[in-house]
Amino acid sequence: MKTSSFKRSDLTTFVFTLSALISFAANSVLARLALINNNIDAISFTIIRLLSGAVMLFLLLKTRSLTSQNHRNNTLQPRTIKGSWLSAFMLFIYAAGFSTAYVSLETGTGALILFSSVQISIIVRNLIMKEPLNKQEWLGMSFALIGFVLLVLPNLSTPSLKGFVLMTISGIAWALYTLRGRICHDPLSDTAGNFIKSLPFCIILIFFIFNNRDIYFQITSYGLILSVISGAITSGLGYALWYVALRNLTPIQAGISQLTVPIIAAFGGGIFLSEMVNTAFIFSSCMILGGILLITLKSKSP
Repeated sequence: MKTSSFKRSDLTTFVFTLSALISFAANSVLARLALINNNIDAISFTIIRLLSGAVMLFLLLKTRSLTSQNHRNNTLQPRTIKGSWLSAFMLFIYAAGFSTAYVSLETGTGALILFSSVQISIIVRNLIMKEPLNKQEWLGMSFALIGFVLLVLPNLSTPSLKGFVLMTISGIAWALYTLRGRICHDPLSDTAGNFIKSLPFCIILIFFIFNNRDIYFQITSYGLILSVISGAITSGLGYALWYVALRNLTPIQAGISQLTVPIIAAFGGGIFLSEMVNTAFIFSSCMILGGILLITLKSKSP
């Protein structure tokens, strides 16, 4: 009986983890679908995504609040919306850079740059704060950096360099957001608060757009639907699923599993956007993810 119980628990964790990772990758696919062919501009996509995510997370928080009223000895305060302004600002920078970058980046490439930047930023921070590089870490860092160079080198003279820089900034912001999330006690409440507190930054961005004649809003019904799905489902609900999965994942399992997101995103881009995955992308992916994996295995091992 105990064995079957553990198996059901493992299966549940696997389902939640896979669902969350697919949600992360789906954000990349949805962004590309929305931004190509002028279905929606990057700024509008960002604002609608954050607003939709805030609404979804608020509803999830409200649902948890109503459910918890039927249980005794509840130590949480589920109606309390927490979060911090710094985390909200990092979330805003991530979302804005993410959307703007995907105007000129393909799905798989954008996801690869984003999640590689996140992992490398966290690794660099840990190395600076704790201990110097050993041979395995130097090897992993070298692989990752060489892979980054190979990925961006063919496009240094094209507009996609702008997308690379913006997505890298987005990745760094998400890394800082992730690091701050390590100290949260109520992930759903904190995440809801961060999304809600990101909305004033969106308002500031709207005023900036109105005062800049070179930038304009453009929204179609198709782009609007994709933005809402990205915000409410693959961001809001996807993040909630991820927090559920993290309860039964070790740090190394959580870290390594996210390295699959660029591959899933590239696969989705091939299906929904007919984007080709060439040999250079595959080779760069192996270099970057292999290098990050070497460092992650070392830094997460007991």
